[in-house]
Amino acid sequence: MHKIILLIDFAEDYSRSLLKGITKYAREHGPWVFCQMPLFHRETLGVDGILNWARDWEADGIIGQLYNDSSVEKIVRAGIPVIAQDFKERFTEIPNITGAHVATGAMAADYFLKKGFRQFAFYGFKHIVWSRERAEGFDERVSRSGYTVHYFEHEEYSSSDLWYYKPSSLSKWLSSLPKPIAILTCDDRMGQHITEACRHSGIRIPEEVAVLGVDNDEMLCELSDPPLSSIMQDAEKGGYDAAQLLDHLIRKDIDTFYDIIVEPMQVITRQSTDIYATHDEYIASSLKYIHQNIDKNLQVDEVVRQVPLSRRSLEMRFQQVIGYPIYKYIQNLRMEKFSKKLLETDLTVFEIAMDLGLSDTKNIARQFKQIKGCTPLEYRHRYLAGK
Repeated sequence: MHKIILLIDFAEDYSRSLLKGITKYAREHGPWVFCQMPLFHRETLGVDGILNWARDWEADGIIGQLYNDSSVEKIVRAGIPVIAQDFKERFTEIPNITGAHVATGAMAADYFLKKGFRQFAFYGFKHIVWSRERAEGFDERVSRSGYTVHYFEHEEYSSSDLWYYKPSSLSKWLSSLPKPIAILTCDDRMGQHITEACRHSGIRIPEEVAVLGVDNDEMLCELSDPPLSSIMQDAEKGGYDAAQLLDHLIRKDIDTFYDIIVEPMQVITRQSTDIYATHDEYIASSLKYIHQNIDKNLQVDEVVRQVPLSRRSLEMRFQQVIGYPIYKYIQNLRMEKFSKKLLETDLTVFEIAMDLGLSDTKNIARQFKQIKGCTPLEYRHRYLAGK
C-alpha cells in the first residue's frame, strides 16, 4: 500500500481533475492512502516541515505544487519520489506535471483566425512558464498568418489582487486596443479580469472584445459576465499518468523519470467568443441570427430573410467573407455545440439532438463524424474515459 502526500490547490478545477485521474489509478492499482495537505503548509511549514511530516507519516511519495528554488534538493536527497505540478517554472531535478502550453496557445490562435479576427491580444504573466509558453504559441501562429499580438503582462501572480473592481491600467489598455479584437488570457481567472474590466469600461463582449481563457473551470467561466469561453485540457488523464509514473518510481521499476504532459482538448465556446469578426453589416447580422438560433432546426432560408439581399447575393457575400457556405457554417457551429454537450452532460445523443431542435439523429451523427472524424459516442469516450 502506497502512502501519498498531495500538496495541491484543491479549489482549482484543473487540480481537481488531476486528482480524479490520480484516484482512478489508485483504485485500479492500489490500495493507496492519501494525505491531502493544503497549500498553506507550503508557506507555514516550508520544505523542511513537509519532509518531517512525510518522514513521520512514512510517506512513499509526494505530488504537489513546490517553489522553484534550491530547497527541492532536500526532497531529492531524502529519497522520497516526488512529482511537481508546474507552479512557476519546470524543475530539472524531478518530474513535472506540465502542459503542452505552446500547443494550447496555437489552438487559441487557430480558433480566433477561423472566426475571422485580424487583431489579437494576450493577457497574462511574463515570468510563469504556463503563461509565457501559451503566449508564445499564440504569437507564433498569429504571426505566421501575418498579424501581430498586443500584450498586457503582469510581473507576478497574486490571488489576492482585487484591482479590477476600480479603474485600472488594464481598463485603459482595453480601451486603447483596436476593435474588434480577440484576447487570449493565460487562464480562466485572468479571463474573468478581462470581462470585469470590459463591463466597467463599457466595452461590449463579444462584439468589440472576444475573450478566451484556459482550463475550462466551469465555476469561474459561468461566474463571468458574460460566460467565458475556455480551452479544456485533459487534466484527468494527466493525473492518471502522473500516478502511474509515481507508482513506477516508488517500486523502482524505472531508472529515469520523464515529464507528464497535459494536452489541450478543445475550445468550449460560451458567450464571450460566440461571434464572428466582420465589418460587413449584412454578414454580421446573419451571423448574429445564426448564433442566437442554433439550438433550433435552423435553415438557410431563415437566415436569408434577416437581410435585404437575395439568397444568391447573400450566399456569394457569405462565401467571400467567411470562406464557406451558410449551410456549412451552421453545420460546423451545430457540431461545436453538440460536442460541448457531449463532454459537459451525460445526455444521450438523441437527447442532445432534441436540445438542438433536431430529430434526425442518424444524420447528425453522420455530420459529426465528417467533422470530428469519429462518432459522438467515440468522441465522448475518447475524452472522458481516458485515452
